[in-house]
Amino acid sequence: MRVKSELSSTHTPHTVVFDLADTHTVDRAADEILQCHGHVDVLINNAGISYRGNILDTHISVHRDVMETNYFGPIALTQALLPPMLRQGRGHIVVISSVQGRISIPYRSAYAASKHATQAYFDCLRAELEEHHIPVTVISPGYIRTNLSVNAVTGDGSKYGVLDQTTASGRDPTDVAQAVLTAVRHQSKDVVLAGLLPTLAVYLRALWPALFFRLMASRARKEKKPKDD
Repeated sequence: MRVKSELSSTHTPHTVVFDLADTHTVDRAADEILQCHGHVDVLINNAGISYRGNILDTHISVHRDVMETNYFGPIALTQALLPPMLRQGRGHIVVISSVQGRISIPYRSAYAASKHATQAYFDCLRAELEEHHIPVTVISPGYIRTNLSVNAVTGDGSKYGVLDQTTASGRDPTDVAQAVLTAVRHQSKDVVLAGLLPTLAVYLRALWPALFFRLMASRARKEKKPKDD
């Protein structure tokens, strides 16, 4: 708050700890969340794990683990908190996806697949909730200056442990948070927060897929090791 007198109108922060990748715990967590203030006005799904690896060397369990955190977890939490929103007649659902929910680049298969699935689910949800006047916003950032790449998993499930140069030079998290708040305030449906080249790639994938596929194949040939990215 910018005005000291308005401080009394803020809520006391509460923390509810649970494993989003374990969908069996989500319903319990949702009940605990609702007990904090009785309702949820805005749900921002922001949990996620990244991945770096060659598809040929990646165990199927890694794909499942990434999907559990990036896809099944957010939709389980969303569906647990959606009925109270419908009963109160208001709410707003936001998911932080990725520009890789629109395009896919080599050595990111598990991550890109989870974000493609996320994009599809919340696009469907938006259409189904329109009659209930509950907006759904999908935010698709490019690189953000966080530890996402450091904590990414590799083909055998081990930690990647490298801060990619692209991540280190990414967008400031504070700027992304502000953009998310702006999207909520304007009830935006779909927002891409990426630089010029990723944004062009999104349009290229839709308008000239043959060229896009050639460019991605060229990139794959150049990246002999995922950690060279």
